[in-house]
Amino acid sequence: MSQTILVVDDEPKLLDLVRTILEKEGFAVIEAHNGYEAVERVRNALPDLVLLDVMMPEMDGFEALREIRLASNAPVIMLTVQASEADKVHGLELGADDYVAKPFDHRELVSRVKAMLRRAAMPSTMSKSDDQVRIDDRLDIDFDKREVIVSGKRQKLRPLEHRLLYHLVSNAGKLLSHENLLTKVWGREYRDDEQLLRLYITYLRQKIEPDPSHPRYILNERGLGYRFAEYREPPNPT
Repeated sequence: MSQTILVVDDEPKLLDLVRTILEKEGFAVIEAHNGYEAVERVRNALPDLVLLDVMMPEMDGFEALREIRLASNAPVIMLTVQASEADKVHGLELGADDYVAKPFDHRELVSRVKAMLRRAAMPSTMSKSDDQVRIDDRLDIDFDKREVIVSGKRQKLRPLEHRLLYHLVSNAGKLLSHENLLTKVWGREYRDDEQLLRLYITYLRQKIEPDPSHPRYILNERGLGYRFAEYREPPNPT
């Protein structure tokens, strides 16, 4: 059965182009012309993935994303001509999974769509024995519930944050290259997207670090990659 992709944009020519590209790859495509229609389509059609334009009249992509996340956990790729780091962080905080800048390469768009769908279908790599990890007196991680417990307060992890943190913690003390992390968490299509990795590292640090500007847990080896600080009982490496 074909996977369904919802394409949301107020430009008819772009909708036609994306529909043609995706249907050639065997996807079923449904459309929405504004944020209100997008939210309705998500609720009624239950798409497997959403391509969502940022700049739209009435309800922009960010507002629509906020509403979509109340109804669905389907991957959302934002389409934007203004892919600034601030916009990306804002979108990620609201629940976006990726960005593609306009004008986009057809092959890149298809590659990112397929990578997102593969990752969404991946089973968890976590074993039950590793579901709860105590890092220190301040930080506990509940991988089973996708939560971090910081000084007794629980915070939810989004799916990508969960995968990234699990891979880091599972290899505590080991330097993991940018390419390694991007390939393991996002897929090989993303192995060169260091900006995307930096954004998620930043967001994780905001959730778990006492001072994100001087990290204690997620450490950076400039130009090489990241490592999670060693602690007493790391789970088995993956």
